[in-house]
Amino acid sequence: METEHRRVLIIGSGPAGFTAAIYSARAGLEPLMLAGLNFGGQLMITTEVENFPGYPDGVTGPGMMEDLQKQAERFGTAVLFEDATEVDFSERPFRVSTARMDYTADAVIVATGASARWLGLESEQRLMNKGVSACATCDGALFRGKPMAVVGGGDTAMEEALFLTRFATKVTVIHRRGELRASRVMQERAFANDKIEFAWHSEVDEILGDDFVTGVRLRDVRDGSTREIDVEAVFIAIGHQPTTALFDGQLEMDGSAYLEVEAGSTKTSVEGIFACGDVADPTYRQAITAAGTGCMAAIDSERWLAEQGLG
Repeated sequence: METEHRRVLIIGSGPAGFTAAIYSARAGLEPLMLAGLNFGGQLMITTEVENFPGYPDGVTGPGMMEDLQKQAERFGTAVLFEDATEVDFSERPFRVSTARMDYTADAVIVATGASARWLGLESEQRLMNKGVSACATCDGALFRGKPMAVVGGGDTAMEEALFLTRFATKVTVIHRRGELRASRVMQERAFANDKIEFAWHSEVDEILGDDFVTGVRLRDVRDGSTREIDVEAVFIAIGHQPTTALFDGQLEMDGSAYLEVEAGSTKTSVEGIFACGDVADPTYRQAITAAGTGCMAAIDSERWLAEQGLG
């Protein structure tokens, strides 16, 4: 198989990857981006982005990704819509393979992101961005003055529910157990908030609505009985899955499979490999924070290459 060498190779094509590409390209490093067949990450299923600086009237997720791609290509990034299928970070230059070709690189920036865990309902997918979301910070304000629901029982679900009380008339937390998994302090805050109600021992049987969410049908896990509640937005908060399977055995990860990076940097456990965006961020998971760490990864890799005499 043919091999091509680059000083910087970027795996992934969300805000983190494209920001890394822009900075790397402007530094004259001529980066190659393996954008993947499903280019653009989670923003490609986001209809409206209103909280990214520089878009006063908002922008669609795909529209933003198109802008970022054009900007990265303007400065010389080569964007290939291929999936990385195998990596070897055991020696330098590093090797990254696709179905078509092998690539070697002096430095690699990993920006493969993460994806929300979903319930797996047809209605959930059909009503995505029509009242169904996995990000309260992103979409909560769109449903100001409406009743909302949050599915989950951990810290993330409580954080989402508490945040949504700023906008909602009522927030119903739907949890399949009779007690929360969230930390004690988060439980106390949720229980103390008059706007938050709890639907215990309940699973979402169906999200109701034709064009937009109008309610949720709940199923009691103890006896199978069902009931409906009226809500106009449903936020799924049952966790995220970082896209790190490709790096299993190659890079160190935490207990939830997020890539571990050195504090205050994007350096991974392998010298010359850098990680940015949601693949290394279990906390914020915002487009703007992903872009910020993409900038960091580009600068970290540029400085590292210079130290190695490869800049």
